[in-house]
Amino acid sequence: MDDGVMKENIGKVWLAGAGPGDAGLLTVKAAHLIESADVIVYDALISTELLSRIPQDAETIYVGKHSGNHPVPQHEINQILVREAKKGKKVLRLKGGDPFVFGRGGEELETLVSEQIPFEVVPGITSSVAVPAYAGIPVTHRDYTSSFHVITGHARKDGTLSIDFDSLVRLNGTLVFLMSVSSMEKILKGLTDAGMDPDMPAAVLERGTTARQRRVTATVGTLKEESDRAGISTPAIIVVGKVCALADELHWAEDRPLGGRQFLLTRPRQNISSLAGRLRDLGAQVIEMPAIHTEAISPNERLKCTLERFGQHEGGKWLVFTSPIGVNVFFDTLKEMKIDLRSVLAGAGKVRIGAIGSATAEALCGYGLIPDAVPETYSAGELGKELAEMSEPGEYALIVRAEKGSPDLIPPLTEKGLFVDDIPLYRTVYEVNTMLKEEVMRMLQNGEIDAVTFTSASTVRGFVRAMGENEIDYGSVCAVCIGEQTARAAAEYGMQIEISDQASMDAMVEKILELFGNRR
Repeated sequence: MDDGVMKENIGKVWLAGAGPGDAGLLTVKAAHLIESADVIVYDALISTELLSRIPQDAETIYVGKHSGNHPVPQHEINQILVREAKKGKKVLRLKGGDPFVFGRGGEELETLVSEQIPFEVVPGITSSVAVPAYAGIPVTHRDYTSSFHVITGHARKDGTLSIDFDSLVRLNGTLVFLMSVSSMEKILKGLTDAGMDPDMPAAVLERGTTARQRRVTATVGTLKEESDRAGISTPAIIVVGKVCALADELHWAEDRPLGGRQFLLTRPRQNISSLAGRLRDLGAQVIEMPAIHTEAISPNERLKCTLERFGQHEGGKWLVFTSPIGVNVFFDTLKEMKIDLRSVLAGAGKVRIGAIGSATAEALCGYGLIPDAVPETYSAGELGKELAEMSEPGEYALIVRAEKGSPDLIPPLTEKGLFVDDIPLYRTVYEVNTMLKEEVMRMLQNGEIDAVTFTSASTVRGFVRAMGENEIDYGSVCAVCIGEQTARAAAEYGMQIEISDQASMDAMVEKILELFGNRR
């Protein structure tokens, strides 16, 4: 349906598939809708990694269904979509896999049509193809089979299956049974009773495409026993066919450097994507749960007055930055105050620039400024020492940074006789993502998160505040910290501490690889 025919004050519904779990399998259009929707109605098969992409200001409605447990009946889900759209909202109905592959998407659309609600359908990558692929099982192969067939393994209320096993066996194709673990014994018996060779290769695949995916390969005659021995549970699918024998040769997902690993990132949202992208490229699953965000101090009259004094100082001068965020906020503030950078740098006296580390230096280079001082050890104390060594008494240091910056930066400067102005550009605000909190807490308690990354003491405090100081055992949390100051904050809560060799994203990734990388 076209936006142009939407009735006045009527919103729109997008029925979208979220794929089987790996955030990398989300379609571009679905990712855009997650960012732009007013309301997101989601089910139980949406992975925590995908949920962590939902903006904080989006309204979310959980309508999840588990086997034998339907807290929100389908007819109520249909009415939720109608109700929210009639409020004039952009409604995203987010379903695991593809909405039309046993997702009851057709029923939801029939309701929208009857209520004259505009809608669009965004197909998703179905688990019936993606999950076998991540397990090294191609659903078709010219040497084994030329067809594959997707069947629901969900039993009727009386416990029977509505499956024509005789026809399936005659097809001689790959059979993919969704929602099938509870019916596994009946499915396998139905196939053998219909004449399938008990030695036909078969597999059960649990939590496919996620960090906790597991694969059990056997035969039709032994799969139930092997599955029970491994303790396979939902969500999982059953695959039957000759192609299952290829899994031992074609497996790949768990072989990636960080395959099978899952990490929780707590950086501010505007900085999180760089580290998240690197870890995902190495095969990890990443949950993005910012513990803090930053807010620019505006208006910033104190900065304006200090810049005038800075420009008039006739001796040597330092303009000092301690984070990439500080660099960006500084130039945004100059623009807001209509201050030309030339007036800052071209006053009386030579201006030199200091940066706390490589990321901050890179941010400055983006504005055409190459720092004169970047300490080898990225910390406030080391930056202060290096600036002091490069300066003479009477020089001026203007530090532009967070409202609550490290106290270690200033003493070396004042001891050398420099005049120092420490001007706050932005403040740190703690975040609490109530939608993610319960799920992340469960995952931490079950050991499903290998490590939590912290890039500042503020992210540690924000994480603890979000989760609750006494809600979980922080002694079981592996904290990968960017530096000593961050590590001290994590140690206050008894976390298991690991510190990157340098205060950079590259060093964080290297430390994570050292600790959790697959050595194959």
